[in-house]
Amino acid sequence: MPVTIINRTFVPTVHAHAGVHTKANAAKAPMMRGPIASTTVRCASQLHDVLITTHGKIQQAQGYRAFGRRSRRTAERGSGARRVVAQAAMAAEAETESEYETIIGIEVHVQLNTATKAFCSCKSEYGCAPNTNICPVCMGHPGTLPVLNAEVVKKSMRMGKALNCKLAPVSKFDRKQYFYPDLPKGYQVSQYDIPIAEHGKIDVVIPPEFGGGYTKEIGITRAHMEEDAGQLKHVQKEDGEEYSLVDFNRAGVPLLEIVSEPDMRTGREAAEYAAEIQRIARFLDVSNGNMAEGSMRCDVNVSVRPRGREAFGTKVEVKNMNSFSAMAKAIDYETERQTALIKAGKESEIVLETRLWDEGLLKTFSMRKKEGLADYRFFPEPDLPPVTLSPAFIAEVCANSPALPSQKRVEYLALGLSTQDVLVLADTQEVSMFFDEVLANGAAAKAACNWIMGDILGYLKAEKKSITEVALTPKALAELLALIAEDTISGKIGKELLPDLLAKGGSPNEMVQERGLVQISDVAALEAIVDAVIAGNPKQFAEYKSGKTKLKGFFVGQVMKESKGQANPKLLNGLVSQKLDA
Repeated sequence: MPVTIINRTFVPTVHAHAGVHTKANAAKAPMMRGPIASTTVRCASQLHDVLITTHGKIQQAQGYRAFGRRSRRTAERGSGARRVVAQAAMAAEAETESEYETIIGIEVHVQLNTATKAFCSCKSEYGCAPNTNICPVCMGHPGTLPVLNAEVVKKSMRMGKALNCKLAPVSKFDRKQYFYPDLPKGYQVSQYDIPIAEHGKIDVVIPPEFGGGYTKEIGITRAHMEEDAGQLKHVQKEDGEEYSLVDFNRAGVPLLEIVSEPDMRTGREAAEYAAEIQRIARFLDVSNGNMAEGSMRCDVNVSVRPRGREAFGTKVEVKNMNSFSAMAKAIDYETERQTALIKAGKESEIVLETRLWDEGLLKTFSMRKKEGLADYRFFPEPDLPPVTLSPAFIAEVCANSPALPSQKRVEYLALGLSTQDVLVLADTQEVSMFFDEVLANGAAAKAACNWIMGDILGYLKAEKKSITEVALTPKALAELLALIAEDTISGKIGKELLPDLLAKGGSPNEMVQERGLVQISDVAALEAIVDAVIAGNPKQFAEYKSGKTKLKGFFVGQVMKESKGQANPKLLNGLVSQKLDA
């Protein structure tokens, strides 16, 4: 039976301690569910692209209805775009020049990529037909008992270790009581006062092109295991009537909620922090981090205070941000909104509330007020025993964890690569592993980096593929680079071979031999071609001799044409100069 929603205030309930702003509240960290709606997603690297373009032309999402709110006037949307351009342009200096300081804390919900759900044997799989991956346990039927999925614990341990957290020798599950249409049990199994991991930190690199060029340490308050809720599907009939349907496939899917300290001060820092959490989860293979699928969801808590004041301002929670670029824009907007109210003497109008980010209008809107502390009546889950981790078990589970993004960045910087190169190469595990294998096959670091970041990533973007989906192997790329380094072929010929290698694979050596592309490096053979070209172009030769030295390029081009591009460029330039100036 459809669940009728009267006023669209159906976004998940928020724990009173969401976005912990003091370390004293660490034990009262939030048990949050993420936003229901989704928008177009941009990946971490695209985040950089989008924010770079704000200095020129902003790319806007088309208007849409978010949580039942109808789209506003186009003119208002245009003003929103101009506002974001201004915010992006001033983001770097705002932190140091403003008399006000923004305090930001983030709750990241990472969906663990286990084969089955947290407490039953139902498949944990995205995209299945509604209500097909359910059973009496995850539907909360009376008399059923949950059984903890061991993989949930192992993946949470690896993620906690990667976040430099202290793993609890003994942690426990608790029931968080509240009613919601997509919460079949009437409570959520979570961890309240004794989480599996706490007191961690990660280093976040703020790219130099955004006024950064520095690394900032962000504290991690805690990371705790919990189960996800179902999903509401919102429908509107042609006559305007609205109703909601419930899909319980996601109910019981395991989550790891990661709560940061309020250490971030700009939208850029917050976006880069969330992107780093996503990278770590992907490198460890604990989650695909796909924001479009809801595999990673972020709730941001923002407050503003006069610089130098110790007490925090009133925090506002912002939801419905389904990309890192949206997060940065939402925080910048909310900072601007709160700062304007404080300057106007209306700080009392900043209230404890949840606001929704509208990507089409580039604004936040109040969704509901928080009038007081919510009573979730936490108590220990009676059907699940405590989770005990022995030192031997921790060592076994975390023994073979791969190198993390931060470690790869340090490694690549030691190779002499630039910060920008390093950030791109260590952005995804697939590109990082490909690059490492190219080096293992004997290629020079800078040459391999240039080819991967230039032609190869350009091809992947155009074809909408990942580096694991192309036919080119790391060994083949190393072979191609060796041919160029040894002057067997020119870089130009190498670039002509690359599309076929990407699409069809094969050996560069064999392709060069089969196509007769070996570079001409024999001096006598090149001299013969140069002499023939000069003899065939007496007019241009005479003009060169009369002072038009730029014609040297004409003769080089003619020799390359006659040699079908196979003349060794280094030898050719010297020979042409020698013959013309003789």
